[in-house]
Amino acid sequence: MFYEVANGHGLPYDPFKALVAPRPIGWITAMSRKGDINLSPYSFFNAISDKPNMVCFSSAGYKDAIAFVEETGEFVCNMATWDLREQMNDTSAPLPRGENEMLQAGLTAAPCRLVKPPRVAESPVALECKLLQIVPLTSLEGETKYFMAIGQVVGVHIDDSFIKDGIVDTAAMRPIARAGYKDYFVGTPETKFSITRPPGGGDLKPA
Repeated sequence: MFYEVANGHGLPYDPFKALVAPRPIGWITAMSRKGDINLSPYSFFNAISDKPNMVCFSSAGYKDAIAFVEETGEFVCNMATWDLREQMNDTSAPLPRGENEMLQAGLTAAPCRLVKPPRVAESPVALECKLLQIVPLTSLEGETKYFMAIGQVVGVHIDDSFIKDGIVDTAAMRPIARAGYKDYFVGTPETKFSITRPPGGGDLKPA
């Protein structure tokens, strides 16, 4: 099929999110100026630069995560994994502002080194971030309801048990990623594969 977006797709549900997939999940911890904690998952999330390390996440509406990040200029990206899938889903519930999703989901807050928001202790990876900018997204038609936060990673936590011979074994962490509808993907050692790029095409190099 082909459809022109402006004229609609004719399907029961919008297929867009099922077509741009899998999307990594930014499980974002933010803290308000008063010290309130927010933990929420964002599938409009990705790394956007490695020199320096930068990530972004986009929120539909000016939700607590965006508001808190703008107030304090800091946030943490925790890795959502297969073992934490239920807790990740629990933290997507729209709790009243000031209620801590981390506690609601039975997760443990662990202190960060360089930023004030806590990380999820159960997660094998946490990226401590300083806010660079919040961008209200615009479209061909004008303004949208989306706000994108861009942060620079200033500190990284990695569970040592997933580092083998100096290489992070991402597949062993079994990270989950978002698809469309109610669907997710999970990375596993069995589905991982390696391929060498052509010379100059971005092969592994020492940092």
